[in-house]
Amino acid sequence: MEVGTSFWIFIVGPVLVFLFLSVKILNEYERGVIFRLGRVIGAKGPGLIILIPWIDTLSRIDLRTITMDVPPQDVISRDNVTIKVNAVVYFKVVDPVKAVIEVENYLMATSKLAQTTLRSVLGQVELDELLASRESINHRLQTILDTQTEPWGVKVSHVEVKQIDLPTEMQRAMARQAEAERERRAKVIAAGGELEASEKLGQAAEVMAKNPIALQLRYLQTIQEMSSEHTTNTIIPFPIDIIRPFLKSFDKGE
Repeated sequence: MEVGTSFWIFIVGPVLVFLFLSVKILNEYERGVIFRLGRVIGAKGPGLIILIPWIDTLSRIDLRTITMDVPPQDVISRDNVTIKVNAVVYFKVVDPVKAVIEVENYLMATSKLAQTTLRSVLGQVELDELLASRESINHRLQTILDTQTEPWGVKVSHVEVKQIDLPTEMQRAMARQAEAERERRAKVIAAGGELEASEKLGQAAEVMAKNPIALQLRYLQTIQEMSSEHTTNTIIPFPIDIIRPFLKSFDKGE
């Protein structure tokens, strides 16, 4: 009995401890950067990997795309408008070894870099450009961040400016500007309609001048339209052109 107990304590016990310390399992989306006595020997995984206890150390790196919110930043645009802007950055690690040895904390470094780049880029554009060309600004931010994070083994795939908070005075000014623009368009459309109507009336006048009978037909049509309405009194204009032939006949008879 004492021999069996000693066997488990002195033989099987250390083996179990060794296996517990040396065997690691990495998921499909993980890689393990292994340091042996302080020197990196490469990245391994996914699956089962064997470490030398107390000699090898493991740093797990997640290779999935990370979504990082950039906190709201106070930005002064090129036309001296103070705005508050936040964004979201999509990135992932493509080189686990660089992500561990080239930067202390790649998550924090990418976040700080995104904040400073956001303030720098948006400070070089005017407010109208920021509101109208957000897609090009997103592309510019993504290009700058991707270039600067490449030495860290990080790939920035997309940057999206989410929200732009304007001062209350600027919001009222933009509302007045939009209202004035709508009024201008309405007046232009109304003026175009008046011009087109006057052209059509001029053409109709020329036709009636060449064919007097057309004026009489139009007169009869107008009377019919007026008579169809439920009114108490109806005033019917009587054009002189209709009775002019009778007046000429009367003059000839005299």
